[in-house]
Amino acid sequence: MNWQRQEGAGPLSPFAKRGVLAYTAPMSNSSSNPPDLRPDLARATVSGDARPGQPTIGMVSLGCPKALVDSERILTRLRAEGYGISPDYSGADAVIVNTCGFLDSAKAESLEAIGEAIQENGKVIVTGCLGAEPEYITGTHPKVLAVTGPHQYEQVLDAVHGAVPPSPDPFIDLLPAKSVSLTPRHYSYLKISEGCNHKCKFCIIPDMRGKLASRPVHAILREAEKLVENGVKELLVISQDTSAYGLDRKYSTHPWKEREVRSHITDLARELGQFDAWVRLHYVYPYPHVRDLIPLMADGLILPYLDIPFQHSHPDTLKRMARPAHTSKTLTEIAAWREMCPDITLRSTFIVGYPGETEQEFQHLLDWMDEAQLDRVGCFQYENVDGARSNDLPDHVPAEVKQERWDRFMEKAQAISEAKLAAKVGQTMDVIVDDIDEDGIATCRTKADAPEIDGNLFIDEDTGGLQVGDIVTVEVDEAGEYDLWGRRLA
Repeated sequence: MNWQRQEGAGPLSPFAKRGVLAYTAPMSNSSSNPPDLRPDLARATVSGDARPGQPTIGMVSLGCPKALVDSERILTRLRAEGYGISPDYSGADAVIVNTCGFLDSAKAESLEAIGEAIQENGKVIVTGCLGAEPEYITGTHPKVLAVTGPHQYEQVLDAVHGAVPPSPDPFIDLLPAKSVSLTPRHYSYLKISEGCNHKCKFCIIPDMRGKLASRPVHAILREAEKLVENGVKELLVISQDTSAYGLDRKYSTHPWKEREVRSHITDLARELGQFDAWVRLHYVYPYPHVRDLIPLMADGLILPYLDIPFQHSHPDTLKRMARPAHTSKTLTEIAAWREMCPDITLRSTFIVGYPGETEQEFQHLLDWMDEAQLDRVGCFQYENVDGARSNDLPDHVPAEVKQERWDRFMEKAQAISEAKLAAKVGQTMDVIVDDIDEDGIATCRTKADAPEIDGNLFIDEDTGGLQVGDIVTVEVDEAGEYDLWGRRLA
């Protein structure tokens, strides 16, 4: 539970508006594939052109950015085998639905997406986190052709082959110029590991995706190099636990560019910082060695941005969650990070209304927020998840109390955000251009803003000649609760 959009920072997909961690909403007859999550941003382009007789596949990708990366890999493999990619249901010979199964509400939305795909197309293959519960899916939708679990790429391909046999053109297919991307071409998610070794009581990700499995460091760097060569300006490093990268490999070394590189997040971040791109770290647990990343931020190798899922502040609540409970040490670490890198941006997510949470514990969280002064914050109301140990905890919080606490929490977070952004007025900073609309207004992001979940900086004058993906210098001249406005300097 560590990907939540900044409240109030712009439009979301229909799924996310209903409280689901949806990254890409289902296709429809009138929409593109994947549909626009943010209508104000430039869309990724996935060619829908197919040669005569070429089999085509559609993709509905739900869930977090890690699932989106899985969808990209599946489509890249299929394109290499001669399949075309359909932008709609009607043009697809079969549809893959990459599901989310983290929350019960997410499961319901996944079932809804599967049902829509069956109704609109008829040939549906299901994969992703919810695929770890095949009976749950087939019990509702017995007509699905196959169900595979998360990151089971070969099984997905086998299912596609069975439903729609490949028909490659040996002179055209099999050598794709680059991998399929479902994000705008100027940024890309870079998944460095799969699974998680934590045993948080509210989470079932280890059950669905297994224990930590880190990718070889040279494979990550090779992928990053290729992405930058293909025009990517920003690499968003993701995993279930970025700080733990390489632990399962005992931090082994691998050759890269005539030198040995250790499979450790600090070494990986340092190497990624050698590429001509912004590097942003997500899902960074506050282990002691995170402090070693801060000098890389201060030196400009990686962005001064940490996405850290604190989840709560009160020691008793954290113990019931089965998470580290050293709140005072966390505040000390935050102070140390800011001393080393004053420009650092800290984003986090929290859960309110966790079973047993008292008013005193919740007030502790509000007081902690006053001290921590985090820049970007998202918040969930606790929700039971089928299979989670937290379901069996006593003293579940009533829905109306959870809502009231969520409102108070977000009011606090909004006030902090508004004050922090107001302090940026008059500052000069670099921004990356995400979109330029028909009125010439440029939607941009600062180094403090990740795509989809944080705020934006808007330029409404002198945008002539700007292109999506450009990095330009602006002076901030206005601030809101979550967004900034600025004028272009260069």
